[in-house]
Amino acid sequence: MATTDLSPTAATAAAPSATPDTGPALLRPLRIRDFRLLFAGETISVLGDQFHFVALTWLALQLTGSGLVLGTVLMTAAIPRAAFMLLGGAFSDRFSPRTLMLASNAIRAVVVGILAALVLTGQAELWHLYLLAATFGIVDAFFYPALNTIVPMLVPERQLAPANALVQSAQQVMGLLGPALAGATVAIVQTGPAFVIDAASFAVAALALMLIRGGRRQATTDGTRQSNVLATIADGVRAAWADPAVRSIVVLTSAINFAIVGPMSVGLAILADTRFDGGAAAFGLLFSAFGAGAVVGAIAAGSIPRPPRLGTITLAITTLLGLGLAGIGIAPTLVVALAIHLVMGVLIGFVNVQAIAWLQARIPDDRRGRVMSLVSLGSVGLAPISLAVAGTLVELGAVTLIFLAGGAIIVAASVTGFAWGVPSQMVWPEEKTT
Repeated sequence: MATTDLSPTAATAAAPSATPDTGPALLRPLRIRDFRLLFAGETISVLGDQFHFVALTWLALQLTGSGLVLGTVLMTAAIPRAAFMLLGGAFSDRFSPRTLMLASNAIRAVVVGILAALVLTGQAELWHLYLLAATFGIVDAFFYPALNTIVPMLVPERQLAPANALVQSAQQVMGLLGPALAGATVAIVQTGPAFVIDAASFAVAALALMLIRGGRRQATTDGTRQSNVLATIADGVRAAWADPAVRSIVVLTSAINFAIVGPMSVGLAILADTRFDGGAAAFGLLFSAFGAGAVVGAIAAGSIPRPPRLGTITLAITTLLGLGLAGIGIAPTLVVALAIHLVMGVLIGFVNVQAIAWLQARIPDDRRGRVMSLVSLGSVGLAPISLAVAGTLVELGAVTLIFLAGGAIIVAASVTGFAWGVPSQMVWPEEKTT
């Protein structure tokens, strides 16, 4: 497990509260006031994310009816998210992650509230969507590294695993409920009210963060904190790249996410609206099936704290994900697509929980924000290109092709991972001595 030795470069204003080691391990972090606030606020915020994605996707299609436009709107968010991700990681190691998260949620609440008013008054235009997407991309680049950094600042070291399990489980549950609720809301009352709910969720999350006392860094005057932010970023990149295991995960994550983002974000909406003839409701159900599977996968991962041969398990799972993605492209009915989505959710839910735990056990506390931001960059860095390619192919009528090609890329990346020795690199510390 990762240590939480707080040096001057990563110290909080107050140490995490101690709690007795009694009762279910998973629930112990909820005894800590600050973590309860974080957990509640971000659970609601993730629900808002689901409303945001479904409402934004459907509003883009309502305004233009173009898969290419939808792809470019999503790409507009993906570009700044990738461009500023490393900067967000550096800021999380240098400044208070609580402040970064609070500002991010407040900005999103205001921007979405303005868009909701424009939609409700019939004045929303396409350029408003591009502006909203770009704003979200920028603030997300600072928010997610801060979220990965704040949890160890709020709970004792021995409770890091259950605390992260709670955060991940909440995200998956919202991934289950959110898309279905958002899809039903859009189908019944259109996109305007969905954006109102979205804005309200971010406001609630911002309020919860305001009440948190921890998650703050002490000001330093002894020169221990690097003054040059670019040097800070470079230090984190060098540390991650010098680790063969982390380097392999970054490269493989980039390839896999390039293959899956476009088809799942653009292609799936088109399939829901055309082949499955279910519109926004079908689109929401597909994502809810994925969320249901992810909850099951997370629970399974939690019941096996440290499975042996994690690298082999991870690559086997990604191979199955590639086959599943290709299967969605040729699924003849909504029921078949839902079943595939459910299985893919189980696999991703399991591997995400285990991989995050492994990374936290490997990365030093004072570099966590930067190294995790590099891993996150691997997830989002090629997303703009993936969205652009998917949007173009959808416009050409090649919806099935983007799923088949994406699946092939993921399988190829998994095979490459075996060739690179990921199974021997991605091991728990205790396995190195056996």
